[in-house]
Amino acid sequence: MAILDVRDPVAVAVTEAIRGGDVAALRELLAARPGLATSAIGQDGAAAGTRSLLHIATDWPGHLPHGPETIAALIAAGADPDARFVGAHAETPLHWAASNDDVPALDALVAAGADIEAGGAVIADGTPLTDACAFSQWRAARRLIEHGARTTLHEAASLGLLDRVKELVEGGDPEAGAPDRSDLTSAFWGACHGDHPATARYLLARGADRDWIGYDDKTPLDIAVEAGADEAATWLRGIGARTRAELT
Repeated sequence: MAILDVRDPVAVAVTEAIRGGDVAALRELLAARPGLATSAIGQDGAAAGTRSLLHIATDWPGHLPHGPETIAALIAAGADPDARFVGAHAETPLHWAASNDDVPALDALVAAGADIEAGGAVIADGTPLTDACAFSQWRAARRLIEHGARTTLHEAASLGLLDRVKELVEGGDPEAGAPDRSDLTSAFWGACHGDHPATARYLLARGADRDWIGYDDKTPLDIAVEAGADEAATWLRGIGARTRAELT
């Protein structure tokens, strides 16, 4: 795999074509330079790392013009839908599409064979679904479920999948085993983040810690308020839940 410096004229041209949605220009570049689709672009500095052209097509903030067509052109020219970022993490383009709530790009990658269970997320080395739930990208998260993504207890709770939550709590996870109180509490926090008080109520009744100071030093009430999860925030206040400031 060739690695182009971000300042290389070819890297500049292909990046501009991808980000501008100029699929015709992209196809011309790919045809004129065999192997370009499998190349990566490396850079130093704040965004240091090496990313594939499909990472460019799914980079923040996503939702690029003609994104699915761009992805299809890259795949047709030989791009790997499961290419890894090389640097501070090992995310695939699907992780990035999920993190941006870019459902059309997500669909195009899945159609091209991207692994929906690929690990390497910046959050707990998890899957694209892990990223989507952590960053409140609920449309992408639900689309991944539609595509068959498996859920952890925390992810199921974050999406309000109460039947799945009950299955994992009462029957255990074949891989992780029976959840302990810390698992229930993490899932409770996720349910409040996703604005699912019915799921949170179920988990609380089974021993979750209502006032856990969890991810990003936020309690369930903190994250519900920050995320605009109004139903969960109202319910939490009604049962006496507290913010981190109130606890400390």
